[in-house]
Amino acid sequence: MLKQLEDSTRVVNPKEGFVSILGFNLFYKQFGRPKKGEILCLHGGPGATHDYLLSMADLAEHGYRVTFYDQLGCGRSQVPRDASLFVPERYVEEVEALRWALGLGRPNVIGSSWGGMLAIAYALKYQRNMTSLTSVGGLHNVPLCVREMQRMKRQLPEDVQRIIERYEADGDYENPEYVKAVMVFYRRHICRLREWPPDLTYTLDHMNKPVYSTMNGPNEFTIIGNTRYWDVTSQLHKIRVPTLILTGKYDEVSPVVGRDMHNHIKGSEFTIFPKSSHLAFWEEREAFMERVLKFLKKHPR
Repeated sequence: MLKQLEDSTRVVNPKEGFVSILGFNLFYKQFGRPKKGEILCLHGGPGATHDYLLSMADLAEHGYRVTFYDQLGCGRSQVPRDASLFVPERYVEEVEALRWALGLGRPNVIGSSWGGMLAIAYALKYQRNMTSLTSVGGLHNVPLCVREMQRMKRQLPEDVQRIIERYEADGDYENPEYVKAVMVFYRRHICRLREWPPDLTYTLDHMNKPVYSTMNGPNEFTIIGNTRYWDVTSQLHKIRVPTLILTGKYDEVSPVVGRDMHNHIKGSEFTIFPKSSHLAFWEEREAFMERVLKFLKKHPR
């Protein structure tokens, strides 16, 4: 049976620090030693912190060095004054510069949510510098994802829908009643655990709103930021690196999105976790790690 860590922050010999990337100091944290290879984890948001991904430090117990970092403007990393830097293209270059600066060689890149989108964008330009790509609730087509989210929103209780519609009509996204209604969606489609992991609540409490609003919007299903038209479906055939696409049955980035990605990346593998939404690495932690390890073992460095 897969060995799990009771506290992902207590992996043997964690290392953390800051590294200068493209003129800004970024925070990073590493677990384990690269006996079998490197894993680079890309967090979501945009504007989140790496903390909600820390369950993936479980993989360090199986011979991999697992690297997390906070993207520009996020978590403990430096926050720039210039919001024009918050675009996918710059974050792609940030991943590449970080890979080089930390000496990760050709890592297995695992991206969650926006991080999965970032991993795809990175692969389209730098797949020669990767061993594999794993998308966890990631997306390649924002308009398709939005259509699926709107479908899920229409399945919420009618009273919740009315509250959401009323405040959205006024553009009052900060109203406590609206925020409470949005949480009904989140409890269904982001994390279905009764008690959310502290690492997840920490991330949500420390979201960088300027990054999130600039790139995404006021909430998960209202994407009006600069990524709203992002769609690389026509380019996915260029990805030749081994690819694993993971999603939850109830994921806000619906299995429809994951399956479409799978259909466009030749040779990719696709798995749906039946009890999970957006965070299968918490909701079905053991099964998730076993699936990822099975994939990684097939594609050694």
